[in-house]
Amino acid sequence: MVRLTIDEIEIEAREGATILEAADAAGIYIPRLCSHPDLPAVDPEKLEPWEEVSQGPHSKRHTGGAGFTQASRKNGGYEGCLLCLVKLDGQAEPTRACVARVEAGLHVVSSSAEIESRRRSRLRRLFSTHPHACVQCAQRAGCALEPCSTNVSKEERCCPIFHNCELRKVAEYVGIPEDTPRYRPADLPSVEDEPLFLRDHNLCIGCLRCVRICRDVRKVGALGFVLDERREPVVGTKAPTLRDSGCVFCLSCVEVCPTGALRLKSEDPKLDGERLTHCVAGCPAGMDIPRYLREIRRGEFARAEAVIREVAPLPRVLGQVCFHPCEQGCLRAELSQPIAICALKRAAMDHTDEVLWKSHLQPDPPTGKRVAIIGAGPAGLTAAWFLRLKGHEVFLFDSQPSPGGWLRDGIPRYRLSPAALEADVEDIIALGVELRMGVEVGREITFARVRDEHDAVFIAVGARSAKPLPCKGADLPGVESGLELLQDLAAGVSSEGPKFAGEKVVVIGGGDVAVDVARTALRLQPEEVHLYCLEQRAEMPAHGREIIEAELEGVVVHPGWGPALVAGAGKVERVDLCKCVSVFDGEGRFAPVIDESVSISQDADRVLFAIGQQPALALLDGVEGFKARGTGNIEVGSESMQTSMAGVFAGGDVVTGPASVIDAVAHGRRAASGIDRYLGGDGNIYFPLLDETELDADFGALKGFSDLKRTPIPRLPVGEALSSFSLVETGYPAAAAVREAERCLRCDLKLFIRPAPAPPEPWLPFSEENLASVPESEGVYQLLDDGKVVYAIAGVRNLRSALSEVLSTSTKARFFLFEEDPMYSKRESELIQAYLREHGRMPPGEGEDDLDDLF
Repeated sequence: MVRLTIDEIEIEAREGATILEAADAAGIYIPRLCSHPDLPAVDPEKLEPWEEVSQGPHSKRHTGGAGFTQASRKNGGYEGCLLCLVKLDGQAEPTRACVARVEAGLHVVSSSAEIESRRRSRLRRLFSTHPHACVQCAQRAGCALEPCSTNVSKEERCCPIFHNCELRKVAEYVGIPEDTPRYRPADLPSVEDEPLFLRDHNLCIGCLRCVRICRDVRKVGALGFVLDERREPVVGTKAPTLRDSGCVFCLSCVEVCPTGALRLKSEDPKLDGERLTHCVAGCPAGMDIPRYLREIRRGEFARAEAVIREVAPLPRVLGQVCFHPCEQGCLRAELSQPIAICALKRAAMDHTDEVLWKSHLQPDPPTGKRVAIIGAGPAGLTAAWFLRLKGHEVFLFDSQPSPGGWLRDGIPRYRLSPAALEADVEDIIALGVELRMGVEVGREITFARVRDEHDAVFIAVGARSAKPLPCKGADLPGVESGLELLQDLAAGVSSEGPKFAGEKVVVIGGGDVAVDVARTALRLQPEEVHLYCLEQRAEMPAHGREIIEAELEGVVVHPGWGPALVAGAGKVERVDLCKCVSVFDGEGRFAPVIDESVSISQDADRVLFAIGQQPALALLDGVEGFKARGTGNIEVGSESMQTSMAGVFAGGDVVTGPASVIDAVAHGRRAASGIDRYLGGDGNIYFPLLDETELDADFGALKGFSDLKRTPIPRLPVGEALSSFSLVETGYPAAAAVREAERCLRCDLKLFIRPAPAPPEPWLPFSEENLASVPESEGVYQLLDDGKVVYAIAGVRNLRSALSEVLSTSTKARFFLFEEDPMYSKRESELIQAYLREHGRMPPGEGEDDLDDLF
């Protein structure tokens, strides 16, 4: 470490650091646009321009070769934005703080009349070719941009990111010279027809951040630059399109862009203000998908398993049966096909040759609290796992002889192997969960007793009761519940042989269970299987992949028909069906409209119905205090999962109705957190099972990367699949899993890029010390609360006197802004109008409604 001074402030800095790095570490702001904490500085000796770049396939600016911009290298090197200039002792000319190194005893001046003049001159040059009317507008605060209240042409206005624009913030800090010429639109290319992000060359300031992160950090080299006649950079791609340029679409260039020149087509989703990748946001349990894909790319399957287990204690189950909603948002689908995220989760388990996660497992000390969980399905098992990790005693009740719930009793073995379920359950029980199997709450033991003997109760009994078939003839022999068929086969009550040999089987229902029933029926050797449902194909609640697989195996799907009559002489002989015109009403409620004038008949020997399930809540008979929805499901708080009865929680299908396994896991997690808080804990159920994973920062040049197709998931041939109940999907071999994981765009990398340091915030802490510097003159002040939200705006004759009075009476003000302005009433009005445009309402004030008291 060395000691130096910046603006007469003595600081300590790491030896070898740049002055800019030292200033940032000390909290001293030096303006910059080309510099970025995660990028190498602009070095004219190393950052060599290309002979030519493209600005898109339809570029109007080219001198050689379709769509290319050319310029000669003889114009000399580009030295960056030149905003971070500082003066050093003994040097006549200012130097760039981003390249100059610290030295012991060095005296640095970052602000002087000469330096400020040079910075403003540089901004003048920059804004001469960049839209800036909005930056100079007196009404810019909170402006909606469209329409413009001052009638500035759209081409001269700033872009949609104006209120978060780094260039704007720097310009407001440095100041744009008044003699900056008006922007004249250059009509440069704006490329909007390529995947994932937009490129508007009219907004590019040539900072070369995108070039450096693509070339020097990601090692891709799809972006480059040439120098124009002013020796300013012209940024573009290697070829007319991003694909042909070798772009890997990691979106890091968008992340570092200080303007709106590069913008995402689809904004990153957020949870509690934190940005997420689309796959993580799509996972109900919030699994860190990019991290475990990273480990699989490296062949580290045991590490990938540990990442998965941090969120879900049923990794083997999920690897085989998850409906992978995460894949729906996968950005790779914009280029080719989504990553096979679920199949890779299974691969992590299939190819793990060591149990790494157990060595990191550190449960909390015992709390002495007792929690009863009623229902040993995926929600109950998940809650049990995390509650045990939090140190609570857990007692798991279930009416069935073994844990698993619908995983064991309903999901067919061709989708979920019993071995996978057993292994996951064993890991959970090994934490010390006490089993009460074969005990039906409400029959063998009352709910009231369970509640009295435990500090909290979690109801996760699922939705195991089949809804009856509402049509004539439903009582004929041969009309059976599809759920009972699945349960009987799982329990071994029914054989898996040619049970339906030679029969024509009709399945009624359009959900996942109905599809499972139809595919199960095929394995019992019928003549044919037909599936009829009310919904049109696109409306079917069954997941699309499941429907396709059923059809590949031979199920004939007939969407848009509802059963009217099951007919036969002493047994099923046919089913009459009528056309379903619509399933839902205008408010999305289930309200089928049937056209009885349009009907068909289907020969049948057996009818299996699976038209929905409902929760079996007999355990709550006579128990007062529970609120239920109109569907019969228990009503809970969305975050805590607590019911209307204190200390009683619920989750899974008993709350949502039939849903997926990953949804149940998510409910189990949320309930565990809510129960822990109820019992006096912090609700934090994150238990790290792996040390930090080093990022794959560089891609390298990967030929054809953007067009890589999804690695096919190995599966049994249809004939072999239908001859048994063996798993249809056999899983990726290790090498194939690595290959598929390598297709990931790694769009999470951009979330690890640090933001560029922003100029100091204009507001000051609301204190006597800061009020001492406020002038006793006319002006306007703004007051902000703890969250730095403006809640009051006022024009006054004496700023210091007015603010001193507020300081002595207000309990809400934490920060303030002020502007001297003799026309304070006019400025007050401008600021209030700006606030209204941004927020659509007046500032809330000190809890008063009378605007005269606020302004």
